[in-house]
Amino acid sequence: MKALFYVLSLLVLASCSTSFVGRHGQLSVQGTQLVDKKSEPVSLRGMSFGWHSLWPRFYNEGAVTWLRKDFKATVVRAALGAEFGHFGPYTKDPEYAKEKVYAVIDGAIKNKIYVIVDWHSHNINLKEAKEFFADVSKKYGRHPNIIYEIFNEPDYETWPEIKAYSEEIIQVIRKNDPNNIILIGSPSWDQDLNLPAKDPITTDQNLMYTMHFYAATHEKWLRDRTDEALKSGLPIFVTESAGMEATGDGPLNYKAWQEYIDWMEERGLSWVVWSVSDKHETCSILKKSAKSEGGWTLEDLKESGIKAREYLRFYNGKNK
Repeated sequence: MKALFYVLSLLVLASCSTSFVGRHGQLSVQGTQLVDKKSEPVSLRGMSFGWHSLWPRFYNEGAVTWLRKDFKATVVRAALGAEFGHFGPYTKDPEYAKEKVYAVIDGAIKNKIYVIVDWHSHNINLKEAKEFFADVSKKYGRHPNIIYEIFNEPDYETWPEIKAYSEEIIQVIRKNDPNNIILIGSPSWDQDLNLPAKDPITTDQNLMYTMHFYAATHEKWLRDRTDEALKSGLPIFVTESAGMEATGDGPLNYKAWQEYIDWMEERGLSWVVWSVSDKHETCSILKKSAKSEGGWTLEDLKESGIKAREYLRFYNGKNK
């Protein structure tokens, strides 16, 4: 019996050491670089789910497992619809919203990959955001898998408004979770990184700032602006990206997308592709035929899904 217990213990230890979170553990920020528990640079690459309030059927452990196994994702992003959507946005049905997002978080923890908990809104909802991040940090803050994205895409808010909001949410999270990474948005749909670069948040260390691009719209000027922010010392995490226009539609620009991928890889940036959903638009990677729990064939994937899968399998395989 003791021998059997010993063998089982070795198997558990081997499983933990070979899993992505098992190898990298607690993440932190050093300079502009995301690093792992050994202070070695690490880049996360994965997929974002679409709004939970529009495509809730994909918010389950099976879909997370498939993204890890087949797409080779090392991170998934749960996009909690804060105030918009047909299926229980947080401001109308917080318990339903948490149920859906928690299913993805639990799936990521079970699959031993990282998960971005994304407050998916274009507006400031301070009261509701504080309530949500208090709950999620209390429930999951002990897990190194968790990354908090506290404001998806500010649109017309000023940087002082976003900064003040962010500092309040950071305080709420840090009461329960002193360590995990917190991601901060910037004005103009995460394009104006020059503004926080000049006036960063200084009340916490493990912060990164989000940049979003859609390669057919956002040309070299956005990469140049992001490079300037990096040179100034601002840590960057690309939590939403894809190869079509910023509308989420239109043809894929393969050349522009590859230029962005090369640029991110050269800088060791983490990146996430939008999105696991089945809307009739280019950026939704799935067709209506796709099962809710994963198991998707190439026939279930749209053109953007086939390319996203190709990228993730290549770059995550290359950087094991």
